[in-house]
Amino acid sequence: MTESAASHDLSDPSTDPFAVAEAAAAVIRERTGVERHDVALVLGSGWGQTGDLIGETLATIENTDVPGFGRAAVAGHSGQMRSVAIGDTGRRALVYGTRTHFYEGRGVRAVVHGVRTAAAAGCTTIVITNGCGGVRPEWAPGTPVLIRDHINLTAHSPIEGANFVDLTDLYSPRLRAVAQEVDPALEEGVYVQFRGPHYETPAEVRMARTIGGDLVGMSTALEAIAARQSGLEVLGISLVTNPAAGISETPLSHEEVLDAGQAAAARCGRLLAAVVERI
Repeated sequence: MTESAASHDLSDPSTDPFAVAEAAAAVIRERTGVERHDVALVLGSGWGQTGDLIGETLATIENTDVPGFGRAAVAGHSGQMRSVAIGDTGRRALVYGTRTHFYEGRGVRAVVHGVRTAAAAGCTTIVITNGCGGVRPEWAPGTPVLIRDHINLTAHSPIEGANFVDLTDLYSPRLRAVAQEVDPALEEGVYVQFRGPHYETPAEVRMARTIGGDLVGMSTALEAIAARQSGLEVLGISLVTNPAAGISETPLSHEEVLDAGQAAAARCGRLLAAVVERI
């Protein structure tokens, strides 16, 4: 490993993760030709068309060309980030086609690196999306749900040291109101992040429901915490891709997630594009 590469190794405890984010933002500025981006989007399963519907893609960067980022590890995700014009507003969106999941074993710093890079690139708002299991039977596959709050069951936090960050209104009430102006039918729920990569058991889903959860998945909460630490305003949206374990008698599969995401892609893309234009 070269000295430069070593300084960007997020798994090394001596590495400053915020310095790596600054280095990543510098590459993004160089490759896109703009000094700052305004809104960042993390596209989970089912949300891939959003970047196309927001506006024209003005630059595309391979994740592996940017310090601290890696290849896409999940089928259906893109290993690229894009700089996208937000309609004709003159603003730019930094669109991530994938994320690092906690279950990949690269550590929490890698999981939240995209969020910290977005802040370093000038973003003031981040939209975090995911595909998830639905705990409430009335939310059929293909239903988008605003995240009102979350429960973090990973037993980890991206915040290091005695840095006590308030999460009371982590998922911005203002941005949720904007989303509901675009689609008044949008409901809200509490997202529960498990570690993964295995799906939750029926007993774990019952536990999640008992403690107040409406949605279960393997991402988002850690990213949202890091976003708050970095001063970003957060909008979280889940796409219910399947009933959670025990809600339906059908066995769970990643193919089901992909199929539901493809079926809802156009609706989700239009929704999010309209929201981003109003932010």
